[in-house]
Amino acid sequence: MQISRRAAIAAAAASLAAATVTAAFAQGWPAKPIRLVVPFPAGGGTDIIARELANKMQSSGYNFVIDNKPGSGGNLGVDAAAKAPADGYTLVMGQTSNLAINPTLYPKLPYDPVKDLTPVGLVATSPLVIVASAESPFKTLADVVKASKEKPGSINYASSGNGTVSHLAAESFQKAAGIKLTHIPYKGASQGVTDVISGQVQLYVSSVPTLIAHIKSGKMRPIAVTSSRRVEDLPNVPTIAESGYKGFDAVTWFGILGPANLPKDIVAKLNADMQKALKDPVLAKKLGDQGADVTAGAPDAFGKLIHDDIGRWGKIVKESGAKID
Repeated sequence: MQISRRAAIAAAAASLAAATVTAAFAQGWPAKPIRLVVPFPAGGGTDIIARELANKMQSSGYNFVIDNKPGSGGNLGVDAAAKAPADGYTLVMGQTSNLAINPTLYPKLPYDPVKDLTPVGLVATSPLVIVASAESPFKTLADVVKASKEKPGSINYASSGNGTVSHLAAESFQKAAGIKLTHIPYKGASQGVTDVISGQVQLYVSSVPTLIAHIKSGKMRPIAVTSSRRVEDLPNVPTIAESGYKGFDAVTWFGILGPANLPKDIVAKLNADMQKALKDPVLAKKLGDQGADVTAGAPDAFGKLIHDDIGRWGKIVKESGAKID
């Protein structure tokens, strides 16, 4: 009994000491620049949202260094963050593809999005938009469906990669419409945008933040958005549901995570400062102008979203027959 009591006292003392150290560490955090990994190339929707948030949080004492680390559908960047020290100085801007879709799409994912990462908070959600070149004959979804039924497989569309939200949303639409399109996956947004504008590829399915600048410039023609309601910044663009496919709804989300076992005090501080930044009307407008909706939330809620969407998108992956490159 004496030994057990001493052990219990020692354990309690150690726990208190650890908590004290963690609290003290968090109070002095961040004391240096924070690496924010973006697992996609610069210029895409994830990159734009990450940079806008990072810029805003400078006023709260944060200095983020954006590290674009694309490859393998976002897996390389997320894995790099998951394997970094859990000291609060490496974070990642994750999104639906690499956290909720890839666990089913890739048979040997190098990380477990639930066990190997600590959710910090959701940042934004965004619908996808289907676009064509401004010179394209396609002006509505009905035009696309008609042409595809006349010559199945003759119409191609670009996405940011196999198994991404844009790919699976397009696959779901094909199933709903009873048509067959030819998928051309790209490793990032830039080359796909160039090929669609030039007419080499007929359609592009991607997040609104990725394509909205090209839509506003008149180089791309928006045909439909994938959300259940219209996008505020594209009020004249109908939803897929409005175009005759009731119930269709597919959006992508973006959020900040750190390695597993990130100290709770750091998670709480970062989440609170993120939510403060996201309530700023200037930042909200900047994200809104990019077609993204601010969707701040608690770490636990973000973790539940990841868990639930792994099941939801996993089912769609299996039904679509999507395969990695």
